[in-house]
Amino acid sequence: MTSVPLPNHTQESAESRDLVGPLGAIAQGSIDDPFDDIWRDSWSEDEENESGKGKKKQLRASKSWGLIKQVVHWSPFVQVYKKKYPWVQLAGHNGAFKPCDNGTILKKLTPKEFTCLTDILNDEHMLDITPKFHGKVEKDGEEYVKLQDLLAEFDNPSVCDIKMGTRTYLEEELAKAREKLVMRKDMYEKMVKVDDKEPTEEEHQLRAVSKPRYMQWREKLSSTATLGFRIDGIKQADRDPDKNFKTVRSEQEVAYVLRKHIDYKEETRLKLLERLKEIRGTLEKSHFFKRHEVIGSSLLLVHDQPTEGVAKANVWMIDFGKTTPLLESETVNHRNSWVEGNREDGFLFGLDNLVNLFENLDTIPPPDGLQDGQQSMS
Repeated sequence: MTSVPLPNHTQESAESRDLVGPLGAIAQGSIDDPFDDIWRDSWSEDEENESGKGKKKQLRASKSWGLIKQVVHWSPFVQVYKKKYPWVQLAGHNGAFKPCDNGTILKKLTPKEFTCLTDILNDEHMLDITPKFHGKVEKDGEEYVKLQDLLAEFDNPSVCDIKMGTRTYLEEELAKAREKLVMRKDMYEKMVKVDDKEPTEEEHQLRAVSKPRYMQWREKLSSTATLGFRIDGIKQADRDPDKNFKTVRSEQEVAYVLRKHIDYKEETRLKLLERLKEIRGTLEKSHFFKRHEVIGSSLLLVHDQPTEGVAKANVWMIDFGKTTPLLESETVNHRNSWVEGNREDGFLFGLDNLVNLFENLDTIPPPDGLQDGQQSMS
């Protein structure tokens, strides 16, 4: 799902600087953040460009609407709404949701996700780990899916969006890019903004890279390729959203960020760990999961520390816009390494690593040169 990045009008807070440290943080307040740029899904843009002038007009209109939404973002209503639903500000969710009633929200309908949500209704295992689906709704001329509001049970939630799998693009997207291989100057510019040593000598001479090369490089920036997941965004209860995690790669870096996210609370760690193990066991039994290539899906980690009583914590599997059925002749186990053509997505490989990380969160040392604000979980 393509997202329209919104400008950050706030100054970088001390908490945000401390949370990311020298792990590749980009100065907040810049609309031209290269990391937002490289993570923007450009497949749909290419499809528009290849479809003729009429589609190009639609693309230009879409970009104009994106600017309007940036202004609307700062209206009083939206600010109140987003305070209650902070996860809409995380990666991939901007502009996709509308408030609803009775503990539900509306999400813009995409055909693949609608099909997946409908199929999940017939899988008792998936029902336990995904938002409850209440069907299709039309509002203001647009179609939405009506979903359970995952934050309804929390008072002041903190949210972490973890993108699962060893790749975030479909095999068919890669094949399509190769059908008409074009050296892209815009992608070269995005690449050198982040790492001017990454392009080859030939790419430097051409000042361009191909899309397949760019997409595969992009995955290696974060922990996606190595750990099978990456932190896409974090919204602490009383702080602005933070998406500056695109170069958080090592286990030490990920653990450092997550310890701070849960505020070193042992009770929260144990509850999230228990739920992650439950989700893993559920997926291993699910027929739906067994028969799909799961790309671009996230685990949404939510926790709350009320002023009175015990901490609340839960995890759900969300986002099925790129989840694709396998052919009858195809099988995946979601743990094997991806080789083009085998459709493996690495979801369970990533979940295994995430479970292991939460099991050892208190003992994984911080990255070199950094110290945790608190030495142990409590």
